[in-house]
Amino acid sequence: MRVFVVTPPEPVVSLADAKRHLRVDGNDEDALIEAMIAAATGHIDGPDGWLGRALGVQILEARTDFSCGSSIRLPFRPVVELVSVSWFDRGNVEQMVDLEDLELLGSDLIAAGTAWPWSAGSTRREAIRIRYRAGYPNYGNGSTLPAPIRAAILLMVGDLYRNRDTTAVGTISKIDMSTTVENLLAPFRVFA
Repeated sequence: MRVFVVTPPEPVVSLADAKRHLRVDGNDEDALIEAMIAAATGHIDGPDGWLGRALGVQILEARTDFSCGSSIRLPFRPVVELVSVSWFDRGNVEQMVDLEDLELLGSDLIAAGTAWPWSAGSTRREAIRIRYRAGYPNYGNGSTLPAPIRAAILLMVGDLYRNRDTTAVGTISKIDMSTTVENLLAPFRVFA
């Protein structure tokens, strides 16, 4: 199953929070700090991220073949809701599925009836397209993003801010993701 980002993720750490963490007053480095937030978050978020899960709310599209069994596990949880499901029939015509015919149980998609809406297969690879919203929602009073993930992003931003090169000054050693960051993130990592 391949997964594509349809709508990029919402930010999970604000510029104001990062500046507080870095103890930066003033606005001279706002663009730089925002880029560092994006880099740190992008390193761990979504289909290309180290965590194997969605952080900021985003719309993803999973593409799979007809041999999906009795359920389809959507990757990059937490899954918030289905957006649309379609499939290509034998004539290569896209058919939309009524979302009422499907049930989402956590990150598992199952047919609400006894069979999938696409009973007749297609010869097209990845004929089933599932769009869904995934990530930790922000309900206006704060994000539901787990505190350890938030802390790890802020630590990564701090590392990027203080170490603006790929090697430490006076050495030839590479600066890796810190063990603290890795330990904060490890319980949330999803392996496919």
